[in-house]
Amino acid sequence: MNAGVHICEVGPRDGLQNAHHLMPTEAKKAWIRALAAAGLKEIEVGSFVPPKLIPAMADTGEIVRDAVSIPGIKVVALAPNLKGFQRALEAGAHKVTFPVSASRKHSESNVRMTPEQMIEEVRRCAQFPHPGAEIEGAVSTAFGCTMQGEVPEDDVVRIAAALAEFCDCVALADTVGYANPAQIKRIFAKVRKAIGSKLEAAHLHNTRGLGLANALAAYEEGVRHFDSSMGGLGGCPFAPGASGNVITEDLVFMFESMGIKTGIDLEKLFLARKILIQGLPDEPIYGHTPDAGLPKGFRAAA
Repeated sequence: MNAGVHICEVGPRDGLQNAHHLMPTEAKKAWIRALAAAGLKEIEVGSFVPPKLIPAMADTGEIVRDAVSIPGIKVVALAPNLKGFQRALEAGAHKVTFPVSASRKHSESNVRMTPEQMIEEVRRCAQFPHPGAEIEGAVSTAFGCTMQGEVPEDDVVRIAAALAEFCDCVALADTVGYANPAQIKRIFAKVRKAIGSKLEAAHLHNTRGLGLANALAAYEEGVRHFDSSMGGLGGCPFAPGASGNVITEDLVFMFESMGIKTGIDLEKLFLARKILIQGLPDEPIYGHTPDAGLPKGFRAAA
């Protein structure tokens, strides 16, 4: 229970895509640089989707090109299809994530394809030359869907296994915050049994207040890679009720206070939070740890 964890900050993508206000491009760049300065080694900086659908992502190409100049970080971008993948590669993204929903209704709403069609689209992208770039298959709505309701666990395992054939890694995403700790343990165990070490990350939302509990349950199940979003920003515009990712500041504090190293400096993380607030002054920003402050005598993990 003392193995370190790797945290990918997804606020610049997942957080901003669902925000009510647009963050200026230069403010995004400053925020990403502050996140890197705080010790985050992997940052999902945007998505290559049509700007008419998600205006906040219109500058993703410029953001990726700026972020790859920051030493020591892995720059991640999301793509829904081959065109988006090609744009991500042209901009220089180190890793590209593809959302493959286990819910047919959500998949058709989010990417205009069935889950089976999306799997084949990712396969096509994997066959496209991408030297040096990683491909991640993220199984969205893996724990339930606001549009469909229950998502069969066998469907999650089947989709994860299909993606593992040609993706470098696979993540399970609680897109709408339906998961509970027992469900997290059960489904991660099932998928790990099917695909082994290809199962890497947990992408969790705090929609119903169980984000940290689910993260700890995933850790106990062997997960060491976590997505989170500064200030609890996040959500899918095409999944009703999908609000709020697990909060980076609180996730880091939980692990560090338990003696589990994240490599992230909390004080510098709070400085990055100030830059986020300056760039989105009218957006609600959450976080118990930055609001309450660090406890007296707090020591980060050695």
